[in-house]
Amino acid sequence: MSKAKLNPISTIQLIELPKINSDCQGLLTPIYGRSHVPFAINRIYYIYDIPHGSKRGAHAHRDLQQLLIAISGSFEVIVKDGYDEKSFVLNNPAQGLYIPSMIWRELINFTDGTVCLSLASLPFDENDYIRDYNEYLNIIFSR
Repeated sequence: MSKAKLNPISTIQLIELPKINSDCQGLLTPIYGRSHVPFAINRIYYIYDIPHGSKRGAHAHRDLQQLLIAISGSFEVIVKDGYDEKSFVLNNPAQGLYIPSMIWRELINFTDGTVCLSLASLPFDENDYIRDYNEYLNIIFSR
């Protein structure tokens, strides 16, 4: 298991993504890893048809970095670093929330029709997840 790098909540940032207007034919937002996103993109997935009142996330990653985008609809992301907590509302498909490794995240308050796109720095690895908040705090405070 890797020795996860600890990141303070101040390293989380909203990233403005480019918008290209195609002469009244709509907008296009290209996303390039290591250019618009501060990591190489190794996995892309999205969540949708989220039942009203659901909570997603509720975990941290040891090594994975992530960019979350509300492609449609909106949701709230609560992030914690063991010391501080901050909340972001995502509702703009040309804006992403960058979450580095070792940050606890919870996704809540999904509106109807929400599609949440996730760009991830690593392939799926169950060993990268910390799914218990008390375990997460033990890791944070044992450093």
